[in-house]
Amino acid sequence: MPNEMVICNPFATRRVLHRTPFLLLAALLIPTIVFAADFSGRVVGVLDGDTIEVLHHGQTERIRLNGIDCPEKGQAYGNNAKQATSALVFGKDVMLQTFGKDTYGRTLADVRLLDGIHVNHTLVKDGWCWWYRKYAPRNRELERLEKEAREAKKGLWVAPTQVPPWEWRKRTR
Repeated sequence: MPNEMVICNPFATRRVLHRTPFLLLAALLIPTIVFAADFSGRVVGVLDGDTIEVLHHGQTERIRLNGIDCPEKGQAYGNNAKQATSALVFGKDVMLQTFGKDTYGRTLADVRLLDGIHVNHTLVKDGWCWWYRKYAPRNRELERLEKEAREAKKGLWVAPTQVPPWEWRKRTR
C-alpha cells in the first residue's frame, strides 16, 4: 500500500488515497494571485509614462515598467501618459516584481500599489500606452487590455491614428 495512508479517529478507520502528489500538481498548475514583491519603496519621480524613480535603500532607482510602452515626450499623448502615471503613483509606496535591467540600466518591473492595483495593467487599460509585444510577447493580459482600450477608444485610442513609440523613436533618431 505505498500510495495509501490510514486515517484513524475515534469514530472511524478508513483508507484514503494519499493526495500529496495531486495537491502538489494542482498548486503548480493553478495561477497564483499572490504578488511576490522583490522590493518596495516610495515613488519620488515620474520621468515619463513608463519610467519612474523609486526610493530604495536610501537611493533612487530608475524603474522601467515591464511589458508596456508609453508615448514619448514630444509625441502625441506623451504628456497625458506621464500625467496618468503621476496620478497613479507619485508620492505613493509601491511594490515591485523585477525582471532584470534594460539596455539603459533601468530595472524592469511590474509595479503595484499597496492596495493591489497593477500600474502597468492600469495604464494599458486606460489607453495611455501600448502592450510592448517585442518584450512581452506572451502577455495575454496586456494584449487583452490593449484590445479593450482600443475598442472603447480610451486615452490615446480616441485619435484616428496613432504612432507606436518604437516607430516614433525610429523616425526621430
